[in-house]
Amino acid sequence: MKLQRKNRLRAVALGAIAVSGALVLTACGSDDNSGGGSTGGGSTKAAGNIKCEGKGQLLASGSSAQKNAMDLWVKNFMAACKDIQINYKPTGSGAGIQEFLQGKTAFAGSDSALKPEEVAKSKEVVKGGQGINLPMVGGPIAIGYNVPGVDNLVLDADTLAKIFDGKIEKWNDEAIAKLNKDAKLPDLKIQAFHRSDESGTTDNFTKYLKAAADKSWPYEPAKAWKAKGGQSADGSAGVSSQVKQTQGAISYFELSYATASSIKTVKLNTGASAPVEASSENASKAIAEAKIAGTGKDLALKLNYTTKAEGAYPITLVTYEIAGDQGNKAETLPAVKSFLSYIASADGQSVLKDLGYAPLPAEIATKVRETVASLS
Repeated sequence: MKLQRKNRLRAVALGAIAVSGALVLTACGSDDNSGGGSTGGGSTKAAGNIKCEGKGQLLASGSSAQKNAMDLWVKNFMAACKDIQINYKPTGSGAGIQEFLQGKTAFAGSDSALKPEEVAKSKEVVKGGQGINLPMVGGPIAIGYNVPGVDNLVLDADTLAKIFDGKIEKWNDEAIAKLNKDAKLPDLKIQAFHRSDESGTTDNFTKYLKAAADKSWPYEPAKAWKAKGGQSADGSAGVSSQVKQTQGAISYFELSYATASSIKTVKLNTGASAPVEASSENASKAIAEAKIAGTGKDLALKLNYTTKAEGAYPITLVTYEIAGDQGNKAETLPAVKSFLSYIASADGQSVLKDLGYAPLPAEIATKVRETVASLS
């Protein structure tokens, strides 16, 4: 049964933004300059450390994992930049990319980098340029569970793979018991939930399973769930809601969803000296090992899902904002660059930790800021 509930962690009510008569700014979309338009370079004003350029409404969609960060970023940005409205829809990474490739949005949020065929498609929308990946949000993918009487649960990659593939069906299974010798595990059926929508969170979670438990996870990583069995729900809010209300449930979602709903999370046996908790600090230790795999202005990262570094939590994701590197419409560009510059700034990144996200490593953040400034 597919259910979706709004996560309320620091949620910011954006209200109903009327589209009629407003300038809808997309990466390469409508030529309609009604609603006041923009001055191209735009009148510039600074509010604190936020530089406001352009005006109108920016539509964006994609990753639900970054929703809580985006809510706060939008609130802060719109408080400073009164002439710009941001409307971000957490539709999931797959849907966000498709809307961007159709020219419907100013930028997309995705927890996975663009595929080669998506880059090729983007050249039809971004005239004279292409879509590029700008890493902006890091963080752990928490494994949330609801097992009465079990407040401390340790699992490893192999056991997780078998649970989500339906090969381990009860919480008192021998494989789980070996990892939790002091726990009173109940004879309770495991209810594994996965995303029903195409999700970058799913892609990253299955990349971890494939890398760290190849023998037990025969499926190739993808945004769409491939394993048989289990139950599905829409979005990070949907799967976390199911875990909260279903005894025996387990699923994967961005950490802030667990924090918001007081959902217990699994510690990982990675081969380090002690099990590793899902936290922004521990995710940062893993993300620090990431390497830039993109070329040119593309900053796609290669994550190390098999790290055994002390305190490094390996089930991580990096959410990218996907935008055109060049060939953007003049009326769109100032506002897009203004917003992306803010969220990549030290101020924008500094709010992430309190939400359970991991700020970008300094070296990567610097490259993102330089790339945003070069968008044309």
